[in-house]
Amino acid sequence: MEDRLKQQRTFALAGSSGSGKTSLAEMFLYNAKVTTRLGSIDAGNTILDYEPEETKKGGSVQPAYAVYSWNKNRHFLIDNPGDTNFLGEFPYQLAAADGVIYVVDAVDGVKAQDKKLWKDVRQAGLPSMVVINKMDRERADFEQAYAGLSDVLGVKPVLLYLPIGSESNFQGLVDVLNNKALIFDAEGKVKSQDVPEDLASRVAELYEAAVENIAESDEELMEKYLEEGELSAAEIQGGLRKGVIQGDVVPVCVAAAAGNKGGAQILDQIQDLLPSPLERESWQGTDGSERESSLDAPLACFVFKTITTPFGGQLSMLRVLSGKVSSDIHVYNPVKDAKEKLGALQFVVGKKQDPCKEEVGPGAIVAVAKLKSTATGDTICGEKDSFILDKPALPPQLLSFALTGANKEDEDKMVAAIQKLLEEDTSLKLEHNEETRDILLSGMGQLHIETAVEKVRRRNKVEVQLHAPKIPYRETIKASAEVQGRYKKQTGGRGQFGDCWIKLEPQERGQGYEFVNQIVGGVIPKTFIPAVDQGIQEAAQKGVVAGYPVVDFKVTLFDGSYHSVDSSEMAFKIAGSMAFKKAAEKTGVTLLEPVMKMSISVPDEYMGDIIGDLSSRRGKVLGYESNQGITEINAQVPMAEILRYAPDLRAMTGGQGLFTMEFDHYAECPPNIQEKILEEKQAQAENA
Repeated sequence: MEDRLKQQRTFALAGSSGSGKTSLAEMFLYNAKVTTRLGSIDAGNTILDYEPEETKKGGSVQPAYAVYSWNKNRHFLIDNPGDTNFLGEFPYQLAAADGVIYVVDAVDGVKAQDKKLWKDVRQAGLPSMVVINKMDRERADFEQAYAGLSDVLGVKPVLLYLPIGSESNFQGLVDVLNNKALIFDAEGKVKSQDVPEDLASRVAELYEAAVENIAESDEELMEKYLEEGELSAAEIQGGLRKGVIQGDVVPVCVAAAAGNKGGAQILDQIQDLLPSPLERESWQGTDGSERESSLDAPLACFVFKTITTPFGGQLSMLRVLSGKVSSDIHVYNPVKDAKEKLGALQFVVGKKQDPCKEEVGPGAIVAVAKLKSTATGDTICGEKDSFILDKPALPPQLLSFALTGANKEDEDKMVAAIQKLLEEDTSLKLEHNEETRDILLSGMGQLHIETAVEKVRRRNKVEVQLHAPKIPYRETIKASAEVQGRYKKQTGGRGQFGDCWIKLEPQERGQGYEFVNQIVGGVIPKTFIPAVDQGIQEAAQKGVVAGYPVVDFKVTLFDGSYHSVDSSEMAFKIAGSMAFKKAAEKTGVTLLEPVMKMSISVPDEYMGDIIGDLSSRRGKVLGYESNQGITEINAQVPMAEILRYAPDLRAMTGGQGLFTMEFDHYAECPPNIQEKILEEKQAQAENA
């Protein structure tokens, strides 16, 4: 079994949206004879994009998985989406892989999103190869795409194959290290011949550059190369593999996946250059422990994804970290402190599952029917050899929408359906906002949330409506005031009496609420003072002018009186509330709005348009930095202006921009915005 594992490969496909990752995976499966036809994104008949939402969109909305055999060696493949809307679980998918095939579009070259994704790949510490895809498309430009690898991504490339021709004239490859041309036939198979004369000098240059980069990754090779000026074929191959596994060099291949050109060559390089699971470093535990990626180590598996089958069942996707696993065994989940029994293990190819009838070891990706207590992100292991993987952090949700059902029954069904969807997609978040009374669904972008809602509608036959969430405005005071709050009620029996004097003062933004007790001489008994505080806080929570919570103020209780019979906690609570409202009206109240901190990455040519757009949204640009064709803009923008920023940015940049944002602070609303908000509040009250 160990010999088989040395030849096993487990890798993830990564790259920006539209680069052709799924088409590349389909070509691999076709060449490996998993399928008898080459799946096409345009025709909507791929093995890996099988959800109706993917067929409709013409692209992946969730990771997909496949296992195949190449030259009798088992490969596990993870096909990741490229759209940022669907990359919330990307760190978990990388954690399940031993290497990465990074796909770049020959037409568009290296894009702004590639910089972010490549950074994620590097942080995961995974050996990588690059495939420049779509060489047969109109406007394919190999030189531009290849230059972007070093200029934008900072890659030290080793070009393995130089394309012969491009667009409709993409007819073959030059194997740079072996100095031979490979010409495609109509089936995508190649015939070897001499390198075309017009490419000979270019190939010689690329060979020298490749050997130099390979030699730099190994001191002994570098020494020999400097002394003798050349390396043997075996030394080049050994040095290349070592450099890839160390992360020092990145091999580059080319392909036209939709036309089945270059697939066999890439599969050979995956086998030759990417590491086996036995070659990776030990796994790190949350408690500082380590678990060796070995057959002899105790069992540990990482549950890195939950998928829903077309028939409604759920499968947990397991990456075997160490040891051996088989069907129908008992395991332990130390995260939940729960025992589990694994059912039948299954190999997954798209939506199809095949029984795994054998024991599998490190690197294997297998599915098991939904576990009782275990969720995505958990580790399962042997009870006597507990281990919890120090899993990567997932990015925070960027956008929220309010959800409503057609009626109360639909709303209950909707919430239940989304909670089930959350098990499948951990980058979604569902919460009930007590302040606005909204049911909020948060995700990585508008398209992410819309797609999730489409799934809920389709799978559960429930009507769901999406609305922009209510902005969590705040109110605050502008000056100081001293007032009396006096509550007196006589009803024939025991009365109610509470009397307090307070000073209301504004605080610095973000300082919150402060209550100071300066009562002396017992003019208000100690037992009633907390009631005054509570009355003030409850009144502040309900707002003064627009119903939003009042924040950043200080109250000093400095005088008052009481009645030995009629005073009570309730009376002083009401008195405190009355005093606060009176003081707030006297000081004047203004509205605050949440301001978000944004980081926006776009190609340099769009920088002016983006900065102008941010200004039109009342944004404040804090600075920007251009690096190798990509400008990163930092800004602060009111939340109300960017609720639907993702599709706008996509439209302004032709899909090449991306952004992150997080709450930063509250700031005073401009008078015209305040006036509009108050008018809307008044209209809502009149229509209620």
